[in-house]
Amino acid sequence: MSPPSAPSAAGGGPAPELVDGAYAYEIGTAAALHDGLNLADMAHLLQLDAQGLVPAADGAALAGVQEDADATSWRDFGYDAAFGEPYSSRERTFERAIGEQAGWLHAGRTRREATRVAFRLHLRREVCVLVVAAARLAAALAHRAREHRATLFGDHTYLQQAQPSTIGHYLTSFAYPVLRDADRLLEVVAWLNGSPCGVGAVNGSRLATDRQTTADALGFDHVIVNTRDAMWQVDGLIQLAAAVASLACTETSLAEDLEIWSSSEFDYVELGAGYTRSSVLMPQKRNPYALSMVRGATGVLIGQATGLLAVQKSPSARSDSLIFAYGETPAMVDQARRTTELMAGVVETLAVDEARLREQLDGGFSQATDLADELMLRFGLDYRRSYQVVGRAVRALADEGRAAVDLTLADLDAAAREVLGRSLPIEPADLAGVLDPAAIVATRVAVGGAAPSAADTMVDELEVRQQAVVDAARAGLARFTAVESELRARTLRLSGRGARPDRGGAT
Repeated sequence: MSPPSAPSAAGGGPAPELVDGAYAYEIGTAAALHDGLNLADMAHLLQLDAQGLVPAADGAALAGVQEDADATSWRDFGYDAAFGEPYSSRERTFERAIGEQAGWLHAGRTRREATRVAFRLHLRREVCVLVVAAARLAAALAHRAREHRATLFGDHTYLQQAQPSTIGHYLTSFAYPVLRDADRLLEVVAWLNGSPCGVGAVNGSRLATDRQTTADALGFDHVIVNTRDAMWQVDGLIQLAAAVASLACTETSLAEDLEIWSSSEFDYVELGAGYTRSSVLMPQKRNPYALSMVRGATGVLIGQATGLLAVQKSPSARSDSLIFAYGETPAMVDQARRTTELMAGVVETLAVDEARLREQLDGGFSQATDLADELMLRFGLDYRRSYQVVGRAVRALADEGRAAVDLTLADLDAAAREVLGRSLPIEPADLAGVLDPAAIVATRVAVGGAAPSAADTMVDELEVRQQAVVDAARAGLARFTAVESELRARTLRLSGRGARPDRGGAT
C-alpha cells in the first residue's frame, strides 16, 4: 500500500497539470455557482452569528466581504484555478481582504455543502425560467390550434396520409406533452428546494443544531432529512435531465415535421422569415435554420443527459458525481430554455397553406377507414372483409390515377363482387358522408377527437393548465427574489455598512 501523499503546501502547491486538468474545469462552473455561493455564505454566517460563535468584529468583516462579492460579477471576482475550485479560490480572495477572519466561514461546513447549496439556488431559478418558456410554447400551440380548429388536412403516419383531421388537432397533440414536461420540471423545482444546509462532513454537525433556520433564510421549502443523503443525492438531477430531454424530443418531432412540410415538395406551411436563413449560393432557397437548430440542440441535450447518468455510476459519496454536474446541468437547462423559446417563436409565426392542405387531402385515400366502417355497419360484414373490399377499390382507383373522392358506386360494387362474390346494395347517399373529409372529421366528437367541438374543449383545458404552470413558475421566481433580498439586507445590517440598491431578480 502506497504511503499517503504529502499535503500540497509541502510539495510547493498543486501540479500545473492538476490546475489545468481539474481546477480549471471547476473554475469554469463559477458562472453558475457565484451568486449561490454568495447567498450560501451569507446564510451560514448569519447562523453562526445567531449562535454567538463568531466575534462581532469578525462577523462584520466577513459580512462586508460577502457584500463585496455579491456586488461583483463572477467574471470580475477573480476566480483563479491556481488556488483550487471556486470555493477555495473565494477563500483566498476573502483572506487577502480581511486576513484570518475569513476562516470563520469554515466552521461546521465543508466546501461540498456550500457548493451544493449554491447549485440548488441557481438551478431552482433557472428551471422555473425554463418552465415559463415551456408554458409559452404550450400557449402558442393552443392559440394556433384554436385558429385552425377546422383547417382540414390528411394527418400522416410514416409520412403517408392516414385519416382526415385538422391542423388544430395536430397542434394540440404537442401541447399536451409540453405541459406534462413542465409539470415534471416543477416537481424538480420542489426537489431542488430542499435544503442540504448543516449536514457537516457526513453525519451532521455539532455546530448546526438548527438546520431549519438556515433553510428558511435561503427560501428552501424543507430540510433534507438524512445528512448523508442530503450531501450526495442525485436522483432529482436525473429527473431534471430526463424531463429536459423529453421536452426537447417533443420539440424536435414538431420541428422535423415542419421541416418536411415547409419543403417545396410538400408546401403545407411557411416559416416566418425571421426563422429562416437564405442560401449564399442558391438564390431560390431559404433554409429552415431555426428547425435545424432545434433538431441539433436536441441531440446535444440527449448527450448531456446521457453524460450525467454515466457520471453517476460510481460508489456513494464521491465528489465526481456532482463536480461534472455543476457546469453541465445549468448549461443543459439554459440550452433547453433557448430551444423552447425558439420553437415557440416558430409556432407563433407559422403560416399554414389551407388550400394546399385541402388539395392534398382530396388527392389521397384518407377516407378509406371510414368507408370500411360504413360497409361493416350497414351490411353486417366483419371488419376484415369490409377492409378487403375497400382495399381492392382503392388499389383500382390508384392504378387509374384517381382519388377517393372519385369513387363511384360502380367501383365499389366491382370490388365487392371480386372480394365477396356478390354485390352490395349501396345507395349514393351511403357514400356521401364517408367520402367527405369534413363530414368524417365532424363525427370525431368523443373526448380528444378532431371534431371542432372536441378541439375547443381541448384548447380550453390546455389554456387553463398552461396558466397554472406559468403562475406556479412565476410565483416561485418572485418568492426566491424576495427571500434572497431579505438575506442580503440582513447581511448588510451585520456588516454595519450603509444600504446599497437591491439587486432584485428575474421573474
